Amino acid sequence: MSNRRLGKMYSWMLTGVVTVAMTAVAATSQAETTGTQQAAQGGKLFADHCAKCHGAEGQGTKKAPPLVGKDALPLDPRPSQKVRKGQFHTAEDVAQFASTKMPPKKPGSLTSEQYYDIIAFALKANGVDVSNKKIDAATAAAIKLH
Repeated sequence: MSNRRLGKMYSWMLTGVVTVAMTAVAATSQAETTGTQQAAQGGKLFADHCAKCHGAEGQGTKKAPPLVGKDALPLDPRPSQKVRKGQFHTAEDVAQFASTKMPPKKPGSLTSEQYYDIIAFALKANGVDVSNKKIDAATAAAIKLH
């Protein structure tokens, strides 16, 4: 094989390796920012659809219980809660509740993605690292709350 042909082949192989490496770096970078971006979007949605009842920071109000902080999302519903009847074992339990019962006057009015964005916001606000994963039904089911 000629040096020229070997050079072209080497150049092609090097280009392929660099392309694969750049794709892997981009995928990793995207995965790391996906959860962070999702939580940020969830924060905006929370402000628009949830804060009126749950408080600006999710701290709870007289209208609705806290979603953020030490008293947030207990396993069992509080005695005073009228809407929630089931336990919250996982973040998916919370997502299922929220998507069928919230907001109170328009339950189920958000898209599935929007509910998971809000869940990502609440998880992050409660100290759960969501930076490297997108919160969806599968990842939320794997996040144990208790």
